[in-house]
Amino acid sequence: MDFYRGLAYGLGEEPKFRKVDLFRQIQSGIERMYHERNITPVFILDEMHMAKDAFLNDLSVLFNFKMDASNPFLLILSGLPHFRRRLGLNQNRPLAQRLIMRYQMGPLTKEEVSQYVAHHLKAAGAKMPIFSESALEAIALHSQGWPRLINTLATNSLFLGYQMKKDNIDEEVIRLSTEESGL
Repeated sequence: MDFYRGLAYGLGEEPKFRKVDLFRQIQSGIERMYHERNITPVFILDEMHMAKDAFLNDLSVLFNFKMDASNPFLLILSGLPHFRRRLGLNQNRPLAQRLIMRYQMGPLTKEEVSQYVAHHLKAAGAKMPIFSESALEAIALHSQGWPRLINTLATNSLFLGYQMKKDNIDEEVIRLSTEESGL
């Protein structure tokens, strides 16, 4: 209920107490943004693999506009790969049928891992390489290319490298970081 109240509040509504009233408020808030203000609201829900089936059912009802004749919003559901399988279950079929597009991201290749780390370092303001080539290969190997694990391993390695007073993160720092973090 807190999620629905927060959503209603974010759409400029004073949240009601009953779920049915909240759903109407949310729908009317979305309609108002779309038709009166020419704004298409975008809702991004992450970690949906942990959502309960009742919540998935609520989403199906909540975002059902005029029997799906119009879609005055974008809803992006994000989660781990097994979320896709959950959507295929009978109880989640109404929501699955409303999804227009599905995309499943796979692990990054070794080259993509290097580019990914380089991008983040550049965004953070790094002016010179921080990870050696062998360190980047070790990150790719231990993370198996999964971005969340790459982030964890790289961040932990930076902390460990700082503690060890290293100017450059090498394969040894990655190995120690991997052991410390249990990856």
